[in-house]
Amino acid sequence: MTQPPLNLTIATTGASGALFLRKLLLAVDRDKRVQTVNFIASDAALRVIAEELGLRGRSNLTGQILRRSSRKIRSQTNADIGANVASGSYPADAMIVIPCSVGTLARVANGIASHLIERAADAGATIFPLIPAYYFRPATLDQMAHEFACRVLAHIGLPQADAYQWKG
Repeated sequence: MTQPPLNLTIATTGASGALFLRKLLLAVDRDKRVQTVNFIASDAALRVIAEELGLRGRSNLTGQILRRSSRKIRSQTNADIGANVASGSYPADAMIVIPCSVGTLARVANGIASHLIERAADAGATIFPLIPAYYFRPATLDQMAHEFACRVLAHIGLPQADAYQWKG
């Protein structure tokens, strides 16, 4: 990428790892280079997020995940296949699916777009394997999830100033 992505699509599916989603959303919300984030959660993701993060209900999902409000992150409904990000003409610079279930990965890879997540990914998506790093010896799960979020964002051209850098 020649310039950092300004408009992101971030989706989450029914795989375990809601903490990684939280850390990614927190990072893009505070990153001044990112203007807009369209956030899509599958029904299975909503169930996993509720279990793993202790959320209640679907109202104000972004606020519940972040533990505060956000002006740049806009929630979209996975059933809304007519949403802006479903169109190839929508100016999305990058898409991240985190965590991504194997079922969603298979549908994206094979062009089976029955919901908004897969349809938005028709224009391309980054599905970065959820493999946390242990070599920097994270003391908490939060540190491990934050570092993984930094790695994903660096991959799409948004390096984070507080990311761990291996020195060899």
